[in-house]
Amino acid sequence: MTRNITACAEFYRSALGFMVDGPMLGLGEQQIWLQAGTGADYPAARASNDPWFQHLAIVVNDIAAAFDHATRHGATAISTDGPQRLPASSGGVTAWKFRDPEGHPLELLQFPPDATPPCWQGRDGLFLGIDHTAIVVAGTQASETFYRTLGFERAAQSHNRGPAQAALDGLAAPHVLVTALRIPGQAVPHLELLDYLTPNAPAGTWTTSDIAATRIVMSGTQPLSRDPDGHCIEGVSLAVP
Repeated sequence: MTRNITACAEFYRSALGFMVDGPMLGLGEQQIWLQAGTGADYPAARASNDPWFQHLAIVVNDIAAAFDHATRHGATAISTDGPQRLPASSGGVTAWKFRDPEGHPLELLQFPPDATPPCWQGRDGLFLGIDHTAIVVAGTQASETFYRTLGFERAAQSHNRGPAQAALDGLAAPHVLVTALRIPGQAVPHLELLDYLTPNAPAGTWTTSDIAATRIVMSGTQPLSRDPDGHCIEGVSLAVP
């Protein structure tokens, strides 16, 4: 959801390399759609473990250059001290979390040269595409059970903690259980569940029209619904008339 579709699209174009076609934005083979929100603005009090937190992770070829470019075009940092290299136990990626001008969280992601997934190898350009969307959940089991009913399966799981994770999240001593879910046969984009064991996610509610109400859009016929934590899922028909 966005308060201003034109201004929001311009940020994603200029700062992150998206192609713009009205409310539809494309990067590589992935797309997002902008919808006008009529509810509350993104909350002023915000953190990486907020229950409404949902970000897009954008794969880049050169995270130092992408960080500099996004910052010069209006991105505001969530992470402290710039991009962070996570330990091998957390995937060994280099990442940086930030927000767009309306408050929506995003992430830049660069894989190590010797551990780049096949789907991201050999691609030119600075900004390559969307690897996943990540959502904060109150409990992994309940959320994983829900998403399995939509066809997802577990792809990986890790416990992320330590100084690099703290700097990435902008939180003191976080311990987050990260569970990657995917649709069978589809490497990207996938879904990550972020279960903050410490610090625990604060309580919070939001409506489906609030600016914070990012939606996961799937092929299918299911109506707009909400997962156990309130994140929105919307089914769309991809059939050609």
